[in-house]
Amino acid sequence: MLNYIIKRLIMMIPILLGISFIAFILINLAPSDPAEVALRVNEIMPTPDAIISMRQELGLDQPFFYRYFCWLYNAFQLDFGKSFIHRDRLVWDEITRSLGPTLILALSSFIFILLISLIVGILCAIFANSLFDYMIRIIVFVGTAMPSYWLALLLIWFFAGYLDLLPTNGYGTWQNLILPTLTLSFVYIATYIRFIRNNMIENMQDYAIFYARCRGLKGHTIILKHVLVNSLHTSITALGMSIPQLIAGSFVVEYIFSWPGLGRLCITSIMNRDYPIIQAYILIMALLFVSCNFIVDIIHQIIDPRMRERSGA
Repeated sequence: MLNYIIKRLIMMIPILLGISFIAFILINLAPSDPAEVALRVNEIMPTPDAIISMRQELGLDQPFFYRYFCWLYNAFQLDFGKSFIHRDRLVWDEITRSLGPTLILALSSFIFILLISLIVGILCAIFANSLFDYMIRIIVFVGTAMPSYWLALLLIWFFAGYLDLLPTNGYGTWQNLILPTLTLSFVYIATYIRFIRNNMIENMQDYAIFYARCRGLKGHTIILKHVLVNSLHTSITALGMSIPQLIAGSFVVEYIFSWPGLGRLCITSIMNRDYPIIQAYILIMALLFVSCNFIVDIIHQIIDPRMRERSGA
């Protein structure tokens, strides 16, 4: 097990280096000159002398690989430079300021996804092909096909416009959290209900479950301790990878509901061509995805002896 963990940690290094290099080179291949962009967003006339001075200030007059290794070395120390828009603010300060609201939104969405998916998925498997199951499958089909921005607009119209119950934007109270959480988690709930239902129905036909019934075990014991546990392997992988997706993929929801998180910061930076924040965002999200993938694999190794034997072989 320890050898497997060390091997996976070593494999993460070239992946992160490759992602950092691609992010750096794509930003530098952008058609706009970063020095000119930095001057324009600070309302300074981009004259040739001003552009040359700004390029020297940003270090853009240095060779490409020298700039990349300097940026990578500073990134390891959580120093991503200064924002082009707010020259007196560090990129890391901007990211940490926006990280808290995004984590709150992602955590509330994850808890909501976990509770609803487990409860409804188990009920759909127990009452398979019933009226309840058919209704949930229709909702699941609609949920997986509906874009997040369209669902957000429907929720705003119904809860804020028609019922006048919830605010449509802002941050700070639990009422502000309800609509973004519903919007962000709806697609994931539809996906995981389908995973849990299908896996449980398949495992219910297994000979081990037939043997458990012959032993006289109670129905809820069979469902929870045998069928559900054996059905969660696929869902654990999906749930584990949904954590970085909830953090990195919440930019549409955050922008619609004016939620001051990382997603909104990223969209604002793209519109203003604030390259240092974009580079830092890409690298941090890549680290988050790789780390969550690593944690999910370790969890699989712990709960599934077959995978331990396979990795050991």
